[in-house]
Amino acid sequence: MTTALRVLPAPASPQPRADGSDPFVFHGRRLRAGWALEETSRFSDDVWNLGQAMLKKHERRFILDFTLIPAAHRQVAKELCYAMLSGTVPAAETRPAVGTVRTAFTQYVRFLRWAADRAPRLDALTGNDLEDFQRFLVKTLPTSGARQGARAGVRKFWLWRDVLPSGALRFDPKHIDGWTEPTHGAYENATARIPEEVLGPLFVWAMRFIDEFSTDIVAADRQWRTPPPSSTELHTYGHLQILLRAWLDERIAAGEPLPAWRGKTSTTAIADALGRNRISLARYGHMIDQAAAIVGTTPQTISDEPILARLDGEPWIAVILADHTERDSLAALARLLQDACYLVLAFLSGARDSEIKHLKRGNLTTERDADGTTYRWKMHSLAFKAEDDPAGVPATWNIGEPAARAIAILERLQPPGTDYLFARLEHSPGVKPDAISQVLTSGTTNARLNAFATWVNDYCRRHSRTDGIPLVNQQPFHLKNSQFRRTLAWFIARRPGGVIAGALAYRHHCIQVFEGYAGTSESGFRAEVESEQALARGEHLMAAIDAHEHTQLTGPAAEEAARRLESLGERARFQGTVVLDDNRLRRLMAKHDPAVYPGQYITCVHDHAKALCERARHRRSEGLPDHGGCKPLACRNVALTPENTAAWQREIDRITRRLATRPTLPPLLRHRLEARRTEITAFLTENTTTQESA
Repeated sequence: MTTALRVLPAPASPQPRADGSDPFVFHGRRLRAGWALEETSRFSDDVWNLGQAMLKKHERRFILDFTLIPAAHRQVAKELCYAMLSGTVPAAETRPAVGTVRTAFTQYVRFLRWAADRAPRLDALTGNDLEDFQRFLVKTLPTSGARQGARAGVRKFWLWRDVLPSGALRFDPKHIDGWTEPTHGAYENATARIPEEVLGPLFVWAMRFIDEFSTDIVAADRQWRTPPPSSTELHTYGHLQILLRAWLDERIAAGEPLPAWRGKTSTTAIADALGRNRISLARYGHMIDQAAAIVGTTPQTISDEPILARLDGEPWIAVILADHTERDSLAALARLLQDACYLVLAFLSGARDSEIKHLKRGNLTTERDADGTTYRWKMHSLAFKAEDDPAGVPATWNIGEPAARAIAILERLQPPGTDYLFARLEHSPGVKPDAISQVLTSGTTNARLNAFATWVNDYCRRHSRTDGIPLVNQQPFHLKNSQFRRTLAWFIARRPGGVIAGALAYRHHCIQVFEGYAGTSESGFRAEVESEQALARGEHLMAAIDAHEHTQLTGPAAEEAARRLESLGERARFQGTVVLDDNRLRRLMAKHDPAVYPGQYITCVHDHAKALCERARHRRSEGLPDHGGCKPLACRNVALTPENTAAWQREIDRITRRLATRPTLPPLLRHRLEARRTEITAFLTENTTTQESA
C-alpha cells in the first residue's frame, strides 16, 4: 500500500501593508507581563500569535493562520484583523477583544475561501454573488444561529471598508434580499439550564467531595509533596541487605503485597520506606523479586494512612494510588475535587467562568458580628464583560458558606507558591509551567465537568448505588460552565422579588437585562417560570378553598378575595373535583386566574386601579424616582390569612426584642423602629380585631 504525499505550495514572500510599512500587530494593545513588543508578530507574517496580547489567565493560545485563506484575499483579511487589533477603528465601530477577533476569523476564512472562486477582489462581488453565498450557508450550516454568525463576519468587510485598501465590499450585505432570517428572542440568552434531576445529584456529589472526601485527598496531596525521609547516618556495608530482608520478611509474614508501578515492583517505594536511595537497592533486586513471587504486588499508594471519610458507614475508597493513570490515583481524585469546587462556586456565586478562573489565594473575606459569628462571605475576583479594562476590574460577589468552604479547599489543594486557585495541579499529567493559559481553560473545564459526572455514575455502578446522575432523553446531559450561571438565574427568578435580587447579584445594570438572562421567550425560561408559579399558586389556592380557608380572610380586600376564590372553586367543581391534575389545573389558572397571590405577610388581591405598586411602576416609566413597590400597610388590595397575621406579630416581637437590647440603640434608629411597630400594630388592630368582632 502506498501513501500519497500532499505537495505543499511554496510559502509566499512576506507582504507588508499597502503603504509599505510592516508594523507589529499589537502595537496598540497591552501585552502580557514578560513580553516585549519586539517579540510579537508583524503584519507580514502569515501566522500571527495572539497569546502575548490575551490578558485573561484562562485563555488558551490562539493564532491567526492566514495560510488558510487563498492568496488573492489574504491581504484584505490581514488588513481587517490588523485594524481590529491595533489599527484605525471606524467611527461607528469599537475595537473588539483579541479573543473576539480569533472567533470571527473563522467566519472570515469561510467567506474568503468561498469568494476566491468568484472574484479576485471583494469589491468585484455583486448582490447576486452574496445571494449565492447565502444559499451556500443554508446548505453547509445547519442552524440559523451559525448562519447569522457567518453573515455577521461577511458584513465586517463593509463596516470596516475605510481601512481596507485592498478592496472592501461595495455595498452593505444586509440590503440583499433574503440576507437575514427571522429570529425569535434575539436578545435572549439561549443557554440551556441544567435539569433539576441532573443538578440535584451533581451538587450532592460535589459537596461530598468538598466536605468529606477532601480530607483524604488533601492529606494524600500533602504526603505527595513531602519529600521522603532520608537517613544522614553512615551506613555499615551490608546493613542495607539486613534492613531490606527484615522489611520483606514482615510483608511476607503479614501477606502484604509489595508496591508496584504499572505492573512492576517499585524499588522507589521500597527505598522510600527504608529511607534509602533506590539506586542502592539495584544489587538486591533478586531478593525483591523472590518476595514478590510469594506475596504478589499491588499498585503503589501515596501513603499507608487509612481512609478517614465514610460513605454509608464504609470508607469511600480503598486507597489513593500514586500512578496518575489509575482510576483512584491522587492526580485523578485531586482533579475531581477541584472540579467539585468549581461546580459549587459556579452555581452558588453566579460568577462567569472567566471571573471564577481569576480567583486567587486570599480572595475570600468574611464579616462577623459582635459575637464573632460569621454572617457574610465575600468572594473577590476580576470582571471582564462590559468593562473598559481588557485585563479586568476588581469585583465582589456575596456567596454562601458552602461556596466559601470550596474556596478554602482550593487554597489547601494548591501549593503555597501558587496564587491562582484554578491553576493546573502539579501531579496531573501534561502540566506545562510555561503555558500561555496559566489556569484551566474554558474548554478544559467543560470536559472535566462531564468527566466528573461520568466518574459519579461509574462509582455508583461499581458500588451498587442509586444516587447517580440520570440520563436526559436517554443520554447523558452535556454540561457546560455557562449553564450553572443560567440555572441559578432561573432559581432566583422563581423567588418573590427574584428579578431585582438577580439584577443585583449578576451585576446587571437594569432589571430587563436579568429578565432576558433568566429567559423570556425562545428558550422557554420565562414561560416555564410563570407556568410553575401559576401551578404552585393554583395548588395553594385550591387547597385553601377545599378547607374553606378563604372564609377566614380579613383586611380591606377580604370580601373580594373570598368572592374570587369561591368563583374559582365553582369552576373547579364543575370539572368534577377540586383536586385537579397538573395539566387541568394549569388550564384552569390560565383561563380563570383569580389574581390572588399568597405571600408571607399579606395575600395580594390584585386590582390594577387600587394597586400602589402599579402607581410606582407608572412613575418609573416616566423617569421619576421609584419610592417603593409593594406597600402592604397602605394598599387596599391586601387580605390577611391567619398565617399572615402571625407573621406580622412575629415582626412586632422582633422589633420589641431589638428595642430592648443593650446598649441602647441610637435615637434615630430607635424612633424608626418604634414608628414601624406602631404602624404594624395599628394595621393589625384595624384589619383583624375589628373585622373579627363584626
